[in-house]
Parts: sequence; structure tokens; C-alpha cells
Amino acid sequence: MINYSEVPSPAYVLDESRLRRNLELIQRVQQESGASVILALKGFSMWKVFPLVKQYLAGATASSLHEARLIFEEMGVQAHTYSPAYMPDEFVEIMRYSSHITFNSVAQYERFWGPLSQAERPISPGLRVNPEFSVVETDLYNPSAAGSRLGTMLENLGGQLPAGIEGLHIHTLCESSAEDTANLLEAVEARFGVFFPQLKWINFGGGHLMTRQGYDVDRLIKALQAFRSRNPDLEVILEPGSAIAWETGELISTVLDIVDSHGVKTAILDVSFTAHMPDTLEMPYRPKVLGATDPVPGKPTYRLGGVSCLAGDFMTEYSFEQELQVGDRLILWDMIHYTMVKTTTFNGVKHPDICIWHEDDHLEVVKHFEYEDFKGRLS
Repeated sequence: MINYSEVPSPAYVLDESRLRRNLELIQRVQQESGASVILALKGFSMWKVFPLVKQYLAGATASSLHEARLIFEEMGVQAHTYSPAYMPDEFVEIMRYSSHITFNSVAQYERFWGPLSQAERPISPGLRVNPEFSVVETDLYNPSAAGSRLGTMLENLGGQLPAGIEGLHIHTLCESSAEDTANLLEAVEARFGVFFPQLKWINFGGGHLMTRQGYDVDRLIKALQAFRSRNPDLEVILEPGSAIAWETGELISTVLDIVDSHGVKTAILDVSFTAHMPDTLEMPYRPKVLGATDPVPGKPTYRLGGVSCLAGDFMTEYSFEQELQVGDRLILWDMIHYTMVKTTTFNGVKHPDICIWHEDDHLEVVKHFEYEDFKGRLS
């Protein structure tokens, strides 16, 4: 269990034991379902723990040249790579780091794959398709929203896949349930099953939040088993981001000041919601704060304000058991997945340290950010 008093502020701190617990559950899904689960770096790319992740997962998926290279260099495997569009001057290098490459459109496949000789094609090519199925309510995170740029529509395939395509990639879920996954499998099979005999693999993307409390893991396993029994020659792949690092670590912050404006008290922290937790404003969602609740009449109640000068850099009110004081620490729960990967140095605010609380109860500060890190991103 993390001793938060030992962690610097501000800092992200990953609990190694909780990460292993998630990986053990995912390993069970792989073993019992026969599907492969790989890590999506867009959700969690803390490469310091890739050796641990590699003990349990079959690999990782990249959405860019830099992610593919990071997987190759720090996990020691080739990536399953997908991008909405590839840059011509990067594609040869992407191939070097990839075992699978998925194309977003037939035009991209023909442009990049068509000119290659057979000897230059040691990689398994796939096509992302849009099954027009989704349960995601927030359009920002809905790959199947009307007019989506992600994936090829069935109607645009002309009844056949391009020659040489070996896999299909589908991503439509976001923090979804096992029942959602089961329904997705059926929808994809109904719409694209005619192409299955010519394929080697099918990738059902991310959004399978199998490590969330209450998730029906047995339902997921049964759905995958049933799909594989109907399609025994297809390798089935899942690539969750959130599920790997779900509830594995926190963001430690400190109260710098308390501002009272027309009866609204704001505790200003040494972190920024827009710079360090952008999904809290974009998705949006309200992060859990340890020791705090939704507003309760009569209890000390505060907005939580970020340290940037953006007017909207705050969370609406939380109630506490006691009045907050300058110097108090606040711990924001579940701030590892889809958080560290999106941070910025907007406004030049101090970037939180990155730490690991190891299983033997010692703290490692993996990365401490300085002025040069901020300057290096600019020109």
C-alpha cells in the first residue's frame, strides 16, 4: 500500500502491486478465452514497467512511429501498428518496428503496400473497418459516430477485401461492459463475416474494461470462446488501454492557496486539470478525491482549482470533513491511464514527477521534470 507521505508533490505514483493484479486478471482472460490481449500505448505508455507488462501480455499496439519504436526498444517486441493516415517519410521505419500494420482506408493500403515487393512484405497487413455499432455516448470518444473518419465502411468495399489483406481491425468501445463486447462480436460477424475465410486475425480494439470492479469477466470469456469456436482459424486480439492501468495509481497534489469569491471557495492546487488531467475537462468526468465527497450542506466545501491561468481550470465543489489549509495534500484517484499520456506543459506549469511504489514498499522517482524539459518542446 502506497505511503503517500513519502511521495513528492506534485507527482503521479503507480502502485506496482495493483498493476500486477490487473495483469494477472488479464492473463486469465487470455488463457481461458484463447484470445490475445496487447497493451495500447495510447492509454498507458509508462515504459519503465514494460518488463512487468511483458510477463503477462502478448505485445503492444502503436498509433504512431514513436509509439512503435518505444514498443520495439523498451518491450523488445514488434508492434501492432495502426494510424488514421501514414506519413510517407515514416512508413519504412514504421515497418521496421511492426509485426502488423493496419490501414484506415483501401487508398492508404494501395498507396503504401501496393508498391512493395513480396520480399519487402514480412508484415501482416490489415484494414480497419467501421461496423457502425457503438454504445459510446460521448462523440469525442465514439469511433462510430456519424461521419467518423476512422475505418472503412462496408458499403465502400464493393463486396470484397483488397487482395492480400490478412486481418480486420475494429475499435468502437470505450470503458465498456462485457455485454457490449459480446454484442460487438455479433455485429461484426453479421456484417463482415463473409470475409473471415480469407483472414488470419481480427482485432477488436480497446474499450474492454475488464479490470473494473463489477465487470463480468466470465461473460467476456464466454463471448470470446463462442466467437472463436465459430471461427477457429482466426486469431482474436484485444488491445485495451484503460484496463491495463485501471486504478493503479494516483496524482498527488498540495493546496497552495484558498480563494473566496462571492461565497465560492476554491482550493488552488499545485497541479492543473487542463495540463495534467485533460480528460477531466474534455470527456468530461469528475475525478475521485480521497477523503472527499460530493457537496454536503454544512460541510467545508471547495472547488478544486488548477495552477494554470486558464479560467476553466477547475473542478466543481467537493466536501471535506475539515476545513482545508494551505499545505494540505489532496490525492486524486485513478490518474495513470489516459492521463500521463496526455499531459502538457501549458503555461509552463511544473509537470508532476513520475513515480513507482514498488511491491517491496519502496518509492522510486522515475522522472523529475525541469526547465529544460519545458524548453525542449519549444523553439
